[in-house]
Amino acid sequence: MDKHKDSFGSANVSSRLFDNASNTPFVLLASLRVKPDRLEEYLELAKKTDTAVKESEPGMLLHTFDADPSDPCAFTWTEVYENDAALITHLKNPKLDEYLKGHEEMGDGLEVQIYGALAEGTIKFLNDSGMPWKHHCTRFGFFENFCARKI
Repeated sequence: MDKHKDSFGSANVSSRLFDNASNTPFVLLASLRVKPDRLEEYLELAKKTDTAVKESEPGMLLHTFDADPSDPCAFTWTEVYENDAALITHLKNPKLDEYLKGHEEMGDGLEVQIYGALAEGTIKFLNDSGMPWKHHCTRFGFFENFCARKI
């Protein structure tokens, strides 16, 4: 996927999302496949990663590892972030780095899609990370009272 550049001026984003993009919640979906002969080992790694995220990232509001109903080796991480800072914290988490190294060995592809408003600084951070990603920029919508979990 190409590096993403965003232009809020071209979208009919509500003023609440536009004015405060770095502090709005958003969704990240990371779809992947696991090599069949490494499935059990991969599931252990994913569970360990999920536990580490739960214990160390209060801005991660939802973090699930969902199985594809038609392919036993296909999964999607579904993640809801409180804000841009929560995503950056996640991407800097050493446990995520361990997971990604394991994915390189046991996985087969990874597609990251982000749905929601992001600040320009976050977009730059993602582009500079080398991680392929796609941004589904918010055109309109609302959110209510999302807040960090207590750890």
